[in-house]
Amino acid sequence: MRTGVVVGVIAGIVGLILILGWGDVEGPNGSIVIGLFQGAAYGLLAVGLVLVYKGTRVFNFAAGEFGTLAAFIAFLFIHQWKVVPYGLGILFALIAITLLGLFMERVIVRPLMHAPRVTLLVATIAFGLLLVGVELFAFRPEPKNLHPLIQGIDQATGQPVGPELAGYFVSPQEMVIVGVVLALAASLGWFFSKTDLGLAILATSQDAFATRVVGIGVARTSQLIWGMAAFLGALAGLLYVPAGGALAPGVITTQTLIPAFTAAVIGGMTSLPGAFVGGIVVGLLQQLALWASGHYYLGDQPWQQLIPGSADVAVFAALLVVLLARPQGLLGTEA
Repeated sequence: MRTGVVVGVIAGIVGLILILGWGDVEGPNGSIVIGLFQGAAYGLLAVGLVLVYKGTRVFNFAAGEFGTLAAFIAFLFIHQWKVVPYGLGILFALIAITLLGLFMERVIVRPLMHAPRVTLLVATIAFGLLLVGVELFAFRPEPKNLHPLIQGIDQATGQPVGPELAGYFVSPQEMVIVGVVLALAASLGWFFSKTDLGLAILATSQDAFATRVVGIGVARTSQLIWGMAAFLGALAGLLYVPAGGALAPGVITTQTLIPAFTAAVIGGMTSLPGAFVGGIVVGLLQQLALWASGHYYLGDQPWQQLIPGSADVAVFAALLVVLLARPQGLLGTEA
């Protein structure tokens, strides 16, 4: 019930702004559309963060590098070696990173399962930094391009490909991002409410000792959690990089991990729907702050000169407000 109310309120606000600003080429509508698509990518990575937190009560700071390394593996197969079609390269990258997540769970997470949570948190940071080092060694720091499956610009005419929405041309890659996020939202909702494995994960996140007593294998659910989290991180990277620009070591960590973490906290670290909602909120805040900082003035100076990094300031201000007013997040159930 609460999920529907929050989603409805956000959708209503966005719809009202779009209606009021329709036809205004200088208005915020284009920024809102960009924010929705960007927020969908944040929400995808945030779901992986929430999934790990629900199962282990640990923030997985290696999640961003799962996405970066997946993009590099796809680039290797598709553009550098040119040995497989685009779809197979993406599939190979998803499989490789899922296996890497299972490896991380077995070698790092499981031995530290009964250690203080801060120890495991530091271990995820160390593993993420190790992956950055591997990327630097294997692929060099020079930026590379992982092209989308369908180009956003028609090479013959130079015109954008895709529908126009509120003065913004939606690229095929952005439509793919939204489609994947919606499909995952439905799939995860079904998985956690209708399957034995999904219910076992939820039970483990509530009380690992009790689930062990009734015969649920905590080690097995831990493997599943980290494997799914790695898969979601890889998918986020493979969708974001072709739409977001250059591919370089650590790019997902530096560009999307903090917004995704903020999205998870705003939505609620115990709520998978909240992660999606938080991602949309963060994406909208960033883009609206960018628009406002360039269109509003204090005296003769625009806000963007007075408040550098206005997008980040808006996001962290929203995070602070949520933590002070509702520490469990918009859809979370506990602090």
